[in-house]
Amino acid sequence: MNILVTGANGQLGNEMRLAALSANHHFVFTDVCDMSVESAEMLAKLAVGEVCTDTIKLDITNLEAIRSIVRIHRIDAIVNCAAYTNVEAAEDNQQLATLLNAQAPANLAQAMKETGGTLVHISTDYVFGKEPYNKPCKETQTGTPTGTYGLTKLQGEQAILRIMNDGLPHKQGDKRGAFVIIRTAWLYSEFGKNFCKTMLHLLSTRNTLKVVIDQAGTPTYAADLAQAIMALLQHPTPSGIYHFSNEGVCSWFDFTKAIQRLCQLNNCLVIPCHSDEFPSKVVRPAYSVLDKTKIKQQPDILVPYWIDSLEQCLGRLGCLSK
Repeated sequence: MNILVTGANGQLGNEMRLAALSANHHFVFTDVCDMSVESAEMLAKLAVGEVCTDTIKLDITNLEAIRSIVRIHRIDAIVNCAAYTNVEAAEDNQQLATLLNAQAPANLAQAMKETGGTLVHISTDYVFGKEPYNKPCKETQTGTPTGTYGLTKLQGEQAILRIMNDGLPHKQGDKRGAFVIIRTAWLYSEFGKNFCKTMLHLLSTRNTLKVVIDQAGTPTYAADLAQAIMALLQHPTPSGIYHFSNEGVCSWFDFTKAIQRLCQLNNCLVIPCHSDEFPSKVVRPAYSVLDKTKIKQQPDILVPYWIDSLEQCLGRLGCLSK
């Protein structure tokens, strides 16, 4: 299978590079940004074998550019790891967020629809949030985003559903595109900027640190998500929306305390606080735990406990106490 990965220089994209080492497929990695020196060094450190660091420039807001690379490389599946993920900045850049989070997935879906290929699209728990949930969100639950980021990601999902499930009758021989939308949450890894790496820095450089305790979710190690994507590509998977995060529930405060404990960064006092102590343009989901029953019914899907995966990531970063 020929698989194209977009956003390949981001944290999930780089984990896909590592996962590709043990996959029996041909991968084409694309991005609009160059790989950072830090990411290249981390890939070299973590790779068992020669990891692909080559990146083809691709603007996924350009449908013709997508069609061209799909044709040249005979792409069978696209894994879309690209997105506009800056939640705060999205409020001031709504047009760009819409272009990357809604129009680009529509372009990718159209390209796979035309060739009968498969689109794996990564979405987010931020499609929820307005309602006061108190139990894990199901795939069929109505999206109630509270900001531009969540709204545009929901629009991207809806565009894929509209294009792939056009409701028109198919004649024999017509090509049908397949799709898998994976909502995930609180993503972190060894690559790029994320909450885990930010807290490592702050715990190492501050005497006190306030972290919100009134937002609950599940940290997700990008390496685990990459392995789940590989499993879905390996086996025939019914088109639809799936949820994937690590197992368990915690607050951002609990997440930080776990990092502190595992790395023994005990010189910093971590203090729980409420969200309203950090004024924001966006109301973040107070409870966005994802129900993963559906994806766990698929073959070879492993969902590790969040602290076990955090420990693995911190070990790779060289931060675990000895």
